[in-house]
Amino acid sequence: MKKQSSGHSFEAFFKRATSPLAVLRILSERPMYGYEITQEMNRRSDGKYRLSILYPVLYRLLEQGYIREDRTEAVDGRVRTYYAVTRKGKTFYRSTLAQYREISSVLNEMLDAPVEY
Repeated sequence: MKKQSSGHSFEAFFKRATSPLAVLRILSERPMYGYEITQEMNRRSDGKYRLSILYPVLYRLLEQGYIREDRTEAVDGRVRTYYAVTRKGKTFYRSTLAQYREISSVLNEMLDAPVEY
């Protein structure tokens, strides 16, 4: 019997779990619009952490009250909506970052342990 793939890679699942944290970190510095967030993520990760679908993350963060629409501008005929982190978002970011660091540390210790084959 052939095992069926879910169609998602480890990288896709990892990004889905960590993208809100990454977006909140970047927006904690200043309000930005969607494309600017994506470009900043690419720059900071040397292109290794790319989000192909940013807007569902932004909409989920908006719905949860972790970010807000800061302002909207028209630039060269395009409308840009800038997003900013809310107080609730800052609290969520700090607690989630602590959880991420703890889980990452434990997992790194497990993965770095010697393996006997």
